[in-house]
Amino acid sequence: MVFSVIGDSDSFVPKPWPKTVFQTALIEAAKSGGETWILYRGQEKGVSKFVREAYQSYGDMEFGNNNTREKIGVNDTNRHIKLIGIAREGAFRTENLTDPYFEINGEDNDSFLLDFEKYVSEQDVSFFSQKMDIKMPVPIAIIVCEGDIETIAHIAAALENKLPVILMKGSGKAADLVFDFIENEEQLRKKASVLFGIRFDDKKYSELKTQLKIIKENKDLVGVFDLYQDDPLMLSNIVGEAVVSCWSMENILQRDINDSEMPNTQNLRPKTAFPHSQTNGTTIKGSSLAWKLLRRNSVNPEKKVIDQILGGFKLESRPYVLNPKYSTPTSLPLYFYFGYQILQESNLMEDCGPVLLLEALKANRCDYVRVLLDQGVNFDPKNLPELYEQTVSCKDCKFKKEDCLHMQWILKQIEENHAKKVCHKYRSKVLKMNKKKKEDQQKYLADKVEELHNPVAKSAKGLCRKILRYKEFTKNNNPTEDESIDENISNILLWALFANRKELAEIYWLRGKNHLLTGLVCSAILKKLSKKANNVKEQILASDLEEHSKLFEKRCLDIMDRMYEENTKQAIDLMDTEADIWGIHSSPLTFAYENFMYDVVAHTCSQKNMNRQWYNNLAPDLKPFLKSAVTKPGKFFTAPLTKYVFNYMMFFTMLVMYSAFVLTSISTKYYVQDIARVFEYYVYFWGAGDFIEELISCFGCLEARGRSHRSYYSRMKRYLYDFWNIVDLLSYALLISALFVRHFFIDETFTISRRMFALSLLVMYMRFLEVFLIHRKLGPTLIMIKEMLKDLLGFLFIALFVVLGVGIYYHANLWPDHQTIWSGDWTNWRIWTIIYYPYWQLYAELNLEHLDGSDQSDCTNVTSVWESDTSINRCPQQDWTVQAVAAIYLLFSNLLLVNLVIAMFSFTFERVQENSEKLWRFERYTVINDYDWRIPSPINLVFLPYRFFCCPTRDGCCLHKCRGMCCKNTVEEEKKNKDDNEAYQMNFQKITALKIHNKI
Repeated sequence: MVFSVIGDSDSFVPKPWPKTVFQTALIEAAKSGGETWILYRGQEKGVSKFVREAYQSYGDMEFGNNNTREKIGVNDTNRHIKLIGIAREGAFRTENLTDPYFEINGEDNDSFLLDFEKYVSEQDVSFFSQKMDIKMPVPIAIIVCEGDIETIAHIAAALENKLPVILMKGSGKAADLVFDFIENEEQLRKKASVLFGIRFDDKKYSELKTQLKIIKENKDLVGVFDLYQDDPLMLSNIVGEAVVSCWSMENILQRDINDSEMPNTQNLRPKTAFPHSQTNGTTIKGSSLAWKLLRRNSVNPEKKVIDQILGGFKLESRPYVLNPKYSTPTSLPLYFYFGYQILQESNLMEDCGPVLLLEALKANRCDYVRVLLDQGVNFDPKNLPELYEQTVSCKDCKFKKEDCLHMQWILKQIEENHAKKVCHKYRSKVLKMNKKKKEDQQKYLADKVEELHNPVAKSAKGLCRKILRYKEFTKNNNPTEDESIDENISNILLWALFANRKELAEIYWLRGKNHLLTGLVCSAILKKLSKKANNVKEQILASDLEEHSKLFEKRCLDIMDRMYEENTKQAIDLMDTEADIWGIHSSPLTFAYENFMYDVVAHTCSQKNMNRQWYNNLAPDLKPFLKSAVTKPGKFFTAPLTKYVFNYMMFFTMLVMYSAFVLTSISTKYYVQDIARVFEYYVYFWGAGDFIEELISCFGCLEARGRSHRSYYSRMKRYLYDFWNIVDLLSYALLISALFVRHFFIDETFTISRRMFALSLLVMYMRFLEVFLIHRKLGPTLIMIKEMLKDLLGFLFIALFVVLGVGIYYHANLWPDHQTIWSGDWTNWRIWTIIYYPYWQLYAELNLEHLDGSDQSDCTNVTSVWESDTSINRCPQQDWTVQAVAAIYLLFSNLLLVNLVIAMFSFTFERVQENSEKLWRFERYTVINDYDWRIPSPINLVFLPYRFFCCPTRDGCCLHKCRGMCCKNTVEEEKKNKDDNEAYQMNFQKITALKIHNKI
């Protein structure tokens, strides 16, 4: 691409304009154009200065300290933009420009630049690759900024030569005058005087009007970029449209389509590959620009040739990534525009399209990706390593030596071996291939490089599972052709997540299957990556990934809303339908719960599914549910609600017995005919059964759909995240400790065991509060208490250091040089005295009589006495500074710290109250999910062998096998209905997702 920037002139009318927008737009358009020249007049001031500064900024941002002639010269392959100054000999020189640049000595008038532009436009360039003999005119665009009357003449002459012109609207003078004339020529005289600030005679005005009329006649070749309204990225689109518009004119290529020199079109077109197609009776084949270029070069576009044409850019350089918001089919580079035309002309879209699809994915050209997929083009899996290498991995960073803090480094922190295969393996193989002889390169490419796609795909999935901490779920059956296509789509979707390509991720998500579960998995991956990026202080990347994560979650919620409206039963059933996504086996509701997606779990579809599970498919109302105890006793007694109520009835019975035992019979002398012995051992049996149920809940041994295929570490971490589980474990630990102390460390009074049993009982009563968690009103209150406890722990951490500091000051001055800090029994350590006074002062217990040293009772000043017996207190000394520090401490603690924790509680209350329904529904699922398989203690001890050996909740248990043998036809019919239902659900999701995407 060649840009010729004109408009250097003296100004008699001062007009400021956004020069930074112009500079940014120029460089971004040049970067998107591939190998680009920027022609300019090379003058000291005016537009030339702005162009020079833009080029300098490009070099500094692109190459940093290497932006010099010696390091990154004009012929370096990494420098894709060349600045060419055209000025007369002896004119202003740009020696102070550190960027490498060219300079051409020309004449001191505008005609030389115009002739040079025409000469450049008439030259041919190898478009697709230097190795291919596919020539085309050099694409050139003239960019007009400011300018004078000579600039207008230049524009008119350029348009007569069929060269496209881009006006920088808002830069003033000639650019604005031309635009205003094209829009409304009636006010020419007034506008010309205002914009130029000069006096026009009749001759000058007549010449100006004539030139402007020429421009208006060719206005189809004029593009306009508004410096005040348009985004800088839009210049690429405007330039591309103008260039294509020029080339579409028949006389541009007429010198290349000479029947006396070129073969007939019918002879060039293969009979099998190029049948005439009719659209409304008009033949359109052979009329595209790409077809004219092929005719011009006498190229027969067979499949092998087109593969070489479209593969011309592979391995040469990384593509410029264009924002899809501003891309159009004619956006630079024009590689996609002509490549697509060639494929359409040759009817080889499906066979040769994967190369163009690869380039479109790398360049983020969503428009071409959509069209190619609609045309039946599938991504070639062999290109997956190249796709990762040129988009996810860092261009200039070595994998092991540097920490670039970008996506490659974040993936490396997650799992280094997988990240190395995904980001670096392909690059190292290509470097090795390039060192080999040319005759060996093709064999090495087929044997080593092209076989990387399977390890790369597996490593990407491994990274996905590692991020979410899931075990791999493997299938034994060989994939069908349709499953291979779905696998291909899912691989590109996963790449789009790691590359953070939002639009491409949406495109491939819509074309996949299991949209709801896939969308939830995508959201969870992006959320985890966002947290990883935030940990390394990459806030921009973190916020972008978080935004992408919320997009996927919103899409899933929209699908659930629409599906619930259209088919409520299927929407509810879908929440429990299991599927396999990148080796992660789960159902939407389970996955959302495990990854703390509160909105999804609180959705109506999820809650309806929970109700069905909670009531075991019985009527979700108390009276009909109780009546089913007679009509449907099997379902009633196995319903989670029934087990929940019965469990807490047994729990309450245990608390009554435990309380009676602790209050009366900790020692070996039991009361009332040894009835307390029954109480004690019932507590032990209940605790053993309940502890077994908690272990099953933690490790997910027996549940059918509770914890998916997560690793044991992840299950334990998820279990310990729940506050009530921590309380459960604490109660077990205290009960076991009390049991051992009572029976293995026997003393006369049983004081320690009594304390342990009483503390264990206290925690048991705290555990019983969990029964109210399922209640709609009391549940949110318990959630508030739990959240406020977190605030309180944070406050205590701060208060601890304040209390220690003040307490040490008190002790050091009231009891100076006290050297028996850790002497005697642990209950008499002086650390308790240090903490005692400042801690109780938090609650307004001042103890001033001790702090001023006036209380000398029940203490001694004899050093030998208090040193030898730590139970005897030492008398405090009087020190006025202690009271002064106490005054400041009381002011700080009572007015600041205490009110701070109250403010924290208020904030937590408002936050929980605002989301109380959502949080309660999430906690409710925890209870329902647990009691789906849980059996109340201690009855569970009776069924424990049966549950472990038969595993009735699992599909492969012995009961299911026996049923399959005895009722074979029934089981096969159920399986067929299940498969049909899942197929319908997948289609239902796809239709719903497409409707939402198209806003139907």
